Amino acid sequence: MKKLLAELIGTFSLVLFGCGAAVVSGIATTGPSGIGLLGISFAFGLAVVVMAYAIGGITGCHINPAITVAMLVAGKIKIAEAMNYIIGQFIGATLASGVLYLIQKGMPGFEMGEWALGANGWGEGYLGGYNMTSAFIAEAVLTFLFLFVIFAVTSKWGNGTMAGLAIGLTLVLIHLVAIPITGTSVNPARSFGPAIFAQGKALAQLWLFIVAPVAGGVLAAFAWKGLYETKG
Repeated sequence: MKKLLAELIGTFSLVLFGCGAAVVSGIATTGPSGIGLLGISFAFGLAVVVMAYAIGGITGCHINPAITVAMLVAGKIKIAEAMNYIIGQFIGATLASGVLYLIQKGMPGFEMGEWALGANGWGEGYLGGYNMTSAFIAEAVLTFLFLFVIFAVTSKWGNGTMAGLAIGLTLVLIHLVAIPITGTSVNPARSFGPAIFAQGKALAQLWLFIVAPVAGGVLAAFAWKGLYETKG
């Protein structure tokens, strides 16, 4: 339960800080308070950094089902432990989205749009208007690279004291590329929470943000084990 709670709090923080930055003071905000694409990217990345140092010693700070599944495939955690992590992650993301919804309800003229609360998506009407193929490729490939970095920096070749910073900065880079395409998921729980409240297209498109990141993470696990953890 301690590990489940740690993953819940970590994922809650990631979604509240990241999606909160996007919704409250992000791209759509006019005037000097708008933080733009760069600011949103750093909000997500820094959330991972601070949580890595806060709960990394408890769970490794997955706060992402794609990471947990990849670690399971790589044989670094057991099934029961992985299930606890994933349950905590989805609950944390949903609670954070609920808090963000309650906050946004207090803004004059607030209306829930098709992709409200920082929900991920693609197609006409969503940010850059990229199609489903582009969205799937971006999410799968970027998750693959994200997991490759995670496996590398937490391995015997990595620098454990700097792992949280390296992982967080990688997420910043990922957001700089993917925000116009999908709003950047690479994390099924991060997509799940906002979609549950936004409903509409966000919920209909949620499948991609579960399948593509998990596929990318699993491929990274196989690649890492095959290239770097094989004997001889």
